[in-house]
Amino acid sequence: MQNYWNRRFTNEGRIWGNFPSRTALQAMELFRKESVQKILIPGSGYGRHSDFFAVEGFSVHGIEVSDVAVDLSVCSTPLVRYFRGSVLDMPFSDDLYDAVYCFNLLHLFRAGDRKAFISKCAAQVRPGGVFFFTVFSEQEPTCGKGEKVEENTYESKPGRPTHFFTHEDLMDHFSPFDVLETGLMADEENHGNEGPHVHLLRYIAARKT
Repeated sequence: MQNYWNRRFTNEGRIWGNFPSRTALQAMELFRKESVQKILIPGSGYGRHSDFFAVEGFSVHGIEVSDVAVDLSVCSTPLVRYFRGSVLDMPFSDDLYDAVYCFNLLHLFRAGDRKAFISKCAAQVRPGGVFFFTVFSEQEPTCGKGEKVEENTYESKPGRPTHFFTHEDLMDHFSPFDVLETGLMADEENHGNEGPHVHLLRYIAARKT
């Protein structure tokens, strides 16, 4: 996965621009309500969401496997710190966080690694802390395209298998936690050869009890 993302960030730079996904705005509402101060962002990329939350006053730690992406980050605030490495190798510090914001990363792992990754995130969240995850839904146009590698998992792009979540599947992944909210959200993007397009994402907000 590291090679795939290094190639993409080398060729496409700040792929998704500088503005946050609309899911980050919804996550921020939850974080304000829960008096969150410190956020962990696994798969932080070049920092568009880290920058957004830092500007809003949150302390942010990001984890990113692509050295190229981390080198593209431009946020100068001391509220942001990056760790280079795979999220499957967490933890990178002894910190406990109030919240995890994870945008479109979970669906890039195979079944065993998905649940292991969630457990690693939970281990770094304080009791009562919250999660906000977004994933590709089964309503994505690319669902079912490419080689099938697992149930609801297809290699629609070479070197990047993607799992497409149903509601029931997502709930199962977060069954150890108190689920606060789930839903579908249309998230607009405009990048590369794909031009303007919309991803149909599932999101889930949950609490560590």
